Parts: sequence; C-alpha cells; structure tokens
Amino acid sequence: MTRHLHGIFALLLVTLVWGTTFPAMKDLTGHFSAVWIILVRFVLAAVLLSPFLWRGKLADMRAGAILGALLFFCFVFQVEGLALTSSNRNAFICGLNVLVVPLLGVLAGRLPERRIVLALIMSIAGLAALCWDGGAWGTGDSLALMSALCFGVYIKVMEVQTRRATRLLTVTAAQIATVGLCAALWLLARELPGEAVARAAYLDGVFSKLGQHGWNFAYLGVVATAAIISLQTWGQSRTSANEAAVVYAFEPAAAAFFGYFWLGEALTARGWLGGLLLISGMIVSQWNSERRPSAALAPE
Repeated sequence: MTRHLHGIFALLLVTLVWGTTFPAMKDLTGHFSAVWIILVRFVLAAVLLSPFLWRGKLADMRAGAILGALLFFCFVFQVEGLALTSSNRNAFICGLNVLVVPLLGVLAGRLPERRIVLALIMSIAGLAALCWDGGAWGTGDSLALMSALCFGVYIKVMEVQTRRATRLLTVTAAQIATVGLCAALWLLARELPGEAVARAAYLDGVFSKLGQHGWNFAYLGVVATAAIISLQTWGQSRTSANEAAVVYAFEPAAAAFFGYFWLGEALTARGWLGGLLLISGMIVSQWNSERRPSAALAPE
C-alpha cells in the first residue's frame, strides 16, 4: 500500500471516530453543562499532548492560544446545541462549516464561483429536507449553525497560522490547553455558585457524576481528541487538502450511523436525502478549490 493510501485510510479512521463524538457528547449533555464536557475532554487531551509544549517556540504557542480561544466558542455552541436537538441533525448542520470559508470571500467583495453557488443550493435543500423530517427549525439548530460559522472562521484563521508555524504539534497542544483554560475560567465566572457551601455541594454533585461517566470522558479526551489529532496530522501530511476535505465531508453520515446504534436516533428517507444533499454540497464546495495547507482543515 502506498504512502498516499495510508494517509487516506488514516483520515477515514479519523472521520469515523469524529462521528462518534456527537452521540458521545449528546449522551453527556443530560448530566453535565456544555462547559464541563469541554473542560474535562480538553484537559485530558492537553495533559497527553503537553510534551509537545516542551521547548516549543513562543510564536507557535501564541498561535495556539488564538486558535484555542476560537475553538472554545466553536464547542460551546456545538455542545449547547446538542442538548436541544438530535446528534445526527447537529452533526449535519455543524458540517456546513466547509461552506463558511468561501462565503467569507463573498463578504470581502469577491463573487462566488459556480461550485459555491451550487453547493449552497444543495445545502439549503438538504437543510429543508432535514427540518421537514425532524421538525421545525429550533434553538438547538441555531446554536449548531453558530458553531458552523465559528468553525469556518476558525479554519480560516488556522490556515493563516499554520503557514507561519514551525511545529504544528506545538500549535495543536497549545490550542487544546487554551480550550481547557477558557472552559475553567468560564466555569469560575458563570457557573460555580458564589457561596462556599453551595459551591461545595455543586462540585460534589459534579464529581460524583464524573465517576459514573469516566469511560465516556476518557474516550473523548484520550482517543477522540489527543490520539486522533495526532493521527490526523500524520494522515494529512500524506494527502492533499481537497482529498482531506472530501473525506471529512462524510463525518455527519458517520455521526448519524453511530447515533443510531449509540442513542437509537434514526433518520427517515427524507432525513437521509437531506443528509446526502448536505454532504454533496460540502464535497462540491471543495472540488478544485484553491490550494491551502491540509493542516488548515479541522472540521470536528
């Protein structure tokens, strides 16, 4: 098997594992707030990737801090949306982030290419089919769309930062650590009770539930974040950006598949049609697009 095919299969595995994160986090939203889920997941991953911060350059760490702050809000909107809608619907809407980057060019005054117009038409039709299948557009869908917008901005900023980076894994470790830090600060400022007695009772309740869901968090932090990001970096070094984008477009389908077996969530024929239109729109949006570093792609 060639080096190139090794990279493709690695990215397919990355996409499958990312698909499991939607039902995994959905399962946790019934017991924890979005910020607690983000905190535990990213602190675990940050501890495992911390060796890459050793002797890392200040410029790489600064880039990671900028990206981590953006990524924190991406996940806040995504997980808050997961609590209010199904995991497969959330995944399909969040997958629209691949359309945000070319749309940013439209806002800058550049006319969209025909493939972008076609991709938008297909994506809007796909969303309409999903809403027809699963009920009217709701708050959870709006939060998922906000997550997609944030992810699009994040990908664009990452594209710029990775061109300047000297060590990508240092940037990655720094941004994951920054997400964990942002989550901790958010909890201190907004969620922890002010009175000492109430705070102690609140933390006791959270820590007792953490023990009950420890394997879920370990999977999200160790496997789905730290290990898979390392595999993603290895796989993308062996493939083009367009190939990676096409592979990643199937992440929502993987989420729908695992959502069915993990949570019992099912899509009807109209739902699958909507998902197929959305995935097709994502692929069309990347077809023959301008060259950019494959490390700039991070749809999950």
